[in-house]
Amino acid sequence: MSADRIPGMLRANPLRPIGSAFLRFLEATGQLTTFTVLSVSHFFRPPIYLRLIGRQMIDVGYYSLPVVGLTTLFSGMVIALQSFTGATRISSEGALLTVTSVVVLSITRELSPVLAGLMVSGRVGAAMAAEIGTMRVTEQIDALTTLSTNPYKYLVVPRIIAGLAMLPLLVFVGDVIGIFGGYIIGVLKLDFNAATYIQKTWDFIEFLDIFSGLVKAAVFGFVVTLMGCYMGYHSTGGAQGVGAATTNAVVSAAVLILILNYFISQMFFGV
Repeated sequence: MSADRIPGMLRANPLRPIGSAFLRFLEATGQLTTFTVLSVSHFFRPPIYLRLIGRQMIDVGYYSLPVVGLTTLFSGMVIALQSFTGATRISSEGALLTVTSVVVLSITRELSPVLAGLMVSGRVGAAMAAEIGTMRVTEQIDALTTLSTNPYKYLVVPRIIAGLAMLPLLVFVGDVIGIFGGYIIGVLKLDFNAATYIQKTWDFIEFLDIFSGLVKAAVFGFVVTLMGCYMGYHSTGGAQGVGAATTNAVVSAAVLILILNYFISQMFFGV
């Protein structure tokens, strides 16, 4: 077989695209792992930019509160309505207990952390990727390095710390608002007694339900900010590259949130 036929045979190999995609996946995984290790390793090294951390906390937490509050409020309302419909098809006697238990479990364990993570991903993760990506393509990150300022300490660490700290607070507020949404529907629309509804909710809720949601929130906050910083930090190709980085940051964070949500739920409540 002549040597000049080998390149053509390689191009015609149907397994070559699969191998190339797998190698690109391994490269991206290694790059993300390295980025994560470097980012976390700088958490406890001086200098610590407290002013930047505070600014990011306000951006991640305070400015995300309206959208998280709205989504959890209406989620609690629709869960109460739908659970009442399902309960009455079986037996109308246990409708109050069914509504309160389903609202509490759904909001605290699943919907509040997942919805908060997804909303913050769309609002904050995209903004982080766009901001850092713009700095990358305009060589501002290289300028920081030239000025002896570590880009990880200055750009990445404050955002990740803000995500770790503020997402649990957002989720806790979302728990309260979501349960209140179920209360609104239960009392005003389904004619449950207000005091009885509150008592049943209080009797049913457990510390583990709230704690598991807060653990999820911390993990999701880390994932959202990490993916936003990572995609922006490694963006290339000018404005088009920044747009792609923004999209990739939101999509990858959303997918990871849904995947990790299952594994964390399995860890806490699996049988």
